[in-house]
Amino acid sequence: MKYHIKEENGFKYIESDPGKEKTLLLLHGLFGALSNFATIIDRFAGKMNVVVPMLPIFELPLRKLSVMGLVNHVDDFVQFKGFKEVNLVGNSLGGHVAILFALQRPEILRSMTLTGSSGLFEAPLGSTFPKRGNYDFVQKKTEGTFFDPSVATKELVDEVYDIVNDRNKAIRVIAIAKSALRHNVGDRLIQIRKPVLLVWGKEDTITPAFVGEKFDELLPDSRLFILEKCGHAPMMEHPEEFNRLLYNFLVEIGETE
Repeated sequence: MKYHIKEENGFKYIESDPGKEKTLLLLHGLFGALSNFATIIDRFAGKMNVVVPMLPIFELPLRKLSVMGLVNHVDDFVQFKGFKEVNLVGNSLGGHVAILFALQRPEILRSMTLTGSSGLFEAPLGSTFPKRGNYDFVQKKTEGTFFDPSVATKELVDEVYDIVNDRNKAIRVIAIAKSALRHNVGDRLIQIRKPVLLVWGKEDTITPAFVGEKFDELLPDSRLFILEKCGHAPMMEHPEEFNRLLYNFLVEIGETE
């Protein structure tokens, strides 16, 4: 299903069901595209208000460009929309933003789902950042995000290629990645008392499976699922299984029927 990107008050976002009481807020990663969350939107639209704010990685003033700058953007967006409670879902950098938002605004957090989240450990970007101008290299690096390289569609490869070949965008990606490394959340996870679902790919090379296990150890109320033959984006490689786990979790905590 196609969803229109709304632009209001400096925010860009998708919203499936503004009238629904329950909100499912999806936060994308550093190279995130709307297609990353397409199956989640389709699965939960109609049951909940599924909302995807575009993180302004390429729009924020450079002096404000940091993980906390993105957290504050999400906070401002949630307040603008008047959401009283949210169920967060974050992949990769989006998971990191979700964690920091949960720590900043615990009173409106209902639940959190993390998949391939940064915040504890991630492979350093400097050793893996794709080379400018080399499409084949970019394609191989993008394919390496997944266990099944065919998940890296031409659309996704083209998007990454565009980013790494735009000097301004590349600088911003590196700045955010460095900021993420500075905002390790290990000693603060005990403060998150709401239920957390962890879904990890066994073959994730960016935030390996042991990272999911460490999150599970440090979070007071979490449940961990590690998916076989799966890389850094379980919701893309195994959408049916991911959605089944997310649905069961939301039913368990009374956020959907």
